[in-house]
Amino acid sequence: MQALLSSLTALTRAIDVANEHIGRVASWLALLMVLLQFVVVVMRYIFGFGYIAMQEGIIYLHATLFLVGAGYTLLHGGHVRVDIFYREAPPRWRALIDLLGVILFLMPVCVVIGWASWPYLEQSWSVFESSAETSGIPAIYALKSMILVFVVLIALQGLSLALHAVLTLAGRERRHDRTAEAA
Repeated sequence: MQALLSSLTALTRAIDVANEHIGRVASWLALLMVLLQFVVVVMRYIFGFGYIAMQEGIIYLHATLFLVGAGYTLLHGGHVRVDIFYREAPPRWRALIDLLGVILFLMPVCVVIGWASWPYLEQSWSVFESSAETSGIPAIYALKSMILVFVVLIALQGLSLALHAVLTLAGRERRHDRTAEAA
């Protein structure tokens, strides 16, 4: 039993570290997006011309930032939660709420999103879907692939959250405060 709990602890640590690094790298997309938006505005309103690919680039950066950063947000407890019961609950109750939330809500939603998006992505990849604009970014299929990246990262972080809850319920972790643990 101790070996299993140690393995679960190592797995949660690995998932948390991976999403931490991915989130920190993805956060730089926000700066890139702001800089690109600034350049687009200056070019359009001061110099009177623009590039569609740059405008689409803002959309690509924005979508990628949110989809790839979702696991990081879940790691740090930044997702939407009904806090009526959770905030004042003791650690074991928080762990139970997290475990049930992952099993009943998060994982089923991940499965549905992955399942529903697969044909959509498959069709996009089959034709290497590109922008409708001739000077746009010819990689809509890559942008749509971020949906699956989102599903994988959020499901992995959900697994980690559930395992943290199990470890808390088993007495292996003393407290169950996701924002304090991840910080």
